[in-house]
Amino acid sequence: MDDGLADLLHRVVLLMGEAARRRTDGGDGLTYSQIRLLGTLEDIEPTTQHRLAQALSVSDPAISRALRPLQANGLVQITVDPEHARRRLVRLTEAGREAFHSTGKPLDEEFRTALIAAGFPYERYVEDTLRLAEILASD
Repeated sequence: MDDGLADLLHRVVLLMGEAARRRTDGGDGLTYSQIRLLGTLEDIEPTTQHRLAQALSVSDPAISRALRPLQANGLVQITVDPEHARRRLVRLTEAGREAFHSTGKPLDEEFRTALIAAGFPYERYVEDTLRLAEILASD
């Protein structure tokens, strides 16, 4: 990788981290990881805890721990899978959906704005990512 690209990627990661910290330091109490979990869950719900763990590249016990406070706060619902008693299905509640959209979606826009301001070719990145996802899905 050339030094220019490595420097650009480093700046992007720093900008994203700063934006995430600013956004999640607000009064709602959600961490960046919780926002990410809620957003992932919205994309694949209803899903098993195991599949959610795979989607987030974390262990099953880590997902179980991460879901506890979200369930206690009424943001997710966890039920026994009627087709398999040992599996747990996870769904967003309406409160969870609202929490994600009021916190997570504006964070996406903040990232986009910060990346463009830093000279990152954001639109090209999105196009390339979508094209790559299509190629991978066709296999």
